[in-house]
This record gives sequence, structure tokens and C-alpha cells, in this order.
Amino acid sequence: MAPRPPLHLAVALDGAGWHPAAWRAPDARPRDLFTAGYWRDLVTEAERGLLDLVTIEDGLALQSADPFRPDDRTDAVRGRLDAVLVAARVAPLTRHVGLVPTVVATHTEPFHVSKAIATLDHVSLGRAGVRVRISARPDEAALFGRRAVPPLDPRGPLAPDQEQLVADLLDEAGDHVEVQRRLWDSWEDDAEIRDAATGRFIDRDRLHYIDFIGRRFSVKGPSITPRPPQGQPVVAVLAHTEPVVRLGARVADVVLVTPRDAADAARLVALVRREQEAAGRGGETVHVLADVAVLLDASPAAARDRREHLDELAGDLVPAGYTGDDAHLVTGTAAELADLLLEWQDAGVSGFRLRPATLPHDLEAVTRALVPLLQDRGAFRQGYATSTLRGHLGLARPANRYATA
Repeated sequence: MAPRPPLHLAVALDGAGWHPAAWRAPDARPRDLFTAGYWRDLVTEAERGLLDLVTIEDGLALQSADPFRPDDRTDAVRGRLDAVLVAARVAPLTRHVGLVPTVVATHTEPFHVSKAIATLDHVSLGRAGVRVRISARPDEAALFGRRAVPPLDPRGPLAPDQEQLVADLLDEAGDHVEVQRRLWDSWEDDAEIRDAATGRFIDRDRLHYIDFIGRRFSVKGPSITPRPPQGQPVVAVLAHTEPVVRLGARVADVVLVTPRDAADAARLVALVRREQEAAGRGGETVHVLADVAVLLDASPAAARDRREHLDELAGDLVPAGYTGDDAHLVTGTAAELADLLLEWQDAGVSGFRLRPATLPHDLEAVTRALVPLLQDRGAFRQGYATSTLRGHLGLARPANRYATA
């Protein structure tokens, strides 16, 4: 039998954890959520576990139990630090793990985002990425005052005008990523001469206008930040629906999906591959990582007891009990989770983004219990062999589109 390819593993960091009552867990640190030390500790723990990357959640409005409108509650974590700035703060304190902050494309300028992510790549010596998402919430649009967004709830069938709104937002996000990518290439690798003797710092012929014109913005370029060490930082998209899968297959290096079982994982991988082929990217490596929420303990009973206690603390925030929201939830042991991950890997996914129910408990269960089990089965690395995020993911450093022979 051919050796199993190693899994790619990521963790999704969000506040005190993904369970609404995570901030009330015995080992939670609610007083530290807005400190640099808190995020340093989480990211260095992820690196201790040899994980490929961490994603850092972000948004443009306060968190809400309802993902499509504010809930005005005060009994769950509300407020967060800027994900890009958190990643930049912890970058010098780590050496290997990839750093992928979330950016909302809908209300941000791609020039600014491109510069910020390029800066993160320089600060981290080649470990930056960006997870791009859209916003269809009226309250978030009102914060900027540039456009009106009608109320939208994608949990049910969408009216034709709502479908068009989502399609327009996704097209805009695609343009947003395209501008970022062009700007990352707008400086050739050797554009900086830095010759003090002749007084030449930049070769102007190796800086390029990108001349992008789209429906929502036009960007001439070039960037003011030299080309990132990776050439192109890694772009990720979380795809819950087929239109978002289409976006991810068109513009991303990593598509995150939320299957419910191995058969669903195989279906979603096949969908990404079809859309990738339709986008003319059939020969490129696009990783499909499955999101899985995790609540882990030494025994299945201990995990169930902990979940029931958290559900009691959360009250009507989880009226039917915590289910992992949009992702499959594993409540059990690291060994049970390892079995599921390998089963789903056989369905075609490249790896997983794990969502710890509480922090640091479930993150440490991943790094200190799950990872050794996967290593013993030959399914995960024994150490970092590469120093960049693209290297961890087996992605080559791309050539600059504007460079001439």
C-alpha cells in the first residue's frame, strides 16, 4: 500500500473558543482576550504542535448569536482585536507556523489589505496568508455609509434579488483578491537596488502599474510595499455554499469546506475540482481543508460532561445544545478524532481546520494528544521541513506576472 500523504492541519482561533460559553470555562482567560500575550500563547502552542497554520477570526461588527444581524447580548464574548494586527504582533515571536488573518472584502480597500498582508509576510519571513470573506449585513454596511445592504438571511431560499446581491458581493471579493495579487507582483523581486555608492535605491523599470478597473474600484498601482517573500501570500476562502465554492476555486489556494460526513467530504472535494477546472486552474494545487469543531477530553464521557456543562452555562444561546454551528462537531477523545480525520482524508480532503470549542483546553488537546497519535500513524510531520506557509502546503513560489526575461 502506498504511504499515506501527510495531513495539513490548521486551527481556527476565535476569542475564548467556538462554544458561546467558552469564556466561562475553568481554564479560560477572559481578562486576557484583548492582550498580546493571550494571542502569543495560543499561536506558540499551535507552533509547538507543528501545525501548518492558524486562522484568526475577524469581522466588522460585534459578534452575534445570529450571524446575519446583531443580537445585543452581553452574556457572551463581544469585541475583538484586529486580526491582521494580531498576526503581525505574534509573527516575530514564532518561526514556522503560518499566520492567516481574516479580512472582510466587502467594505475594505484591496490596496490597503494587499499592503498589510505583504507587510505581514515580510515581518513573518514568508508565513502570511489571508482568509477573505464577504459581509451581507445592513448594520455593518451602516458603519461605513458607502452603500445600502438589504436584510438577508441565507438560511432559507433566496429571492432572485437576494441571489443577485450575494453574487455581486462574491464577484467583488474575487476582484478584491485579484487586485491584491496584482499588487503583490507590482514590484519585481529585484526592484530594490539599494546601491549607496550610486544613489540608486529602486529600479523604476521593475515597478509596474496594475491598471485594474472593476465595478466597485479601480486601482492603478504599483504597491508601496516590495514584493512579499512568498511572492504570493496564501489566499483562503471558507465556502459554505456552491457560489462560494466557485469563488474559492477561482481565486484561492485553500478552500475551507464544512462536510457532515466522509461522503459529503468527497462530494465537496469533487465540486471544488469541477469548479477549479471550469476556472482554468485544473493544473494548479488548490487544497481542500475540512472544518471540524472539536471538544476533546480523556474519555468520551468526560467530553460529553464538559459539553453539557458548557451548554448549561450558555442557556438559550444554544437552545438545542452546541452542535458546532455550520461545522461537524466531534465530542470525544483525540483517538476518535484521529479516526475521523483519516477516514475523511481517504475521501479526498488535503487536511483539516479544527475549531477548538474552548481555549486553551481544546487547542492543547490537538497539539499534545491528537498530533502525537497522527504522527504514530505516519499521517503528520515529525518536524517542520520548510520555513514558509507556501512551503508547508507544498505550493511553489510563483513567478512574477509582470517580470520580463
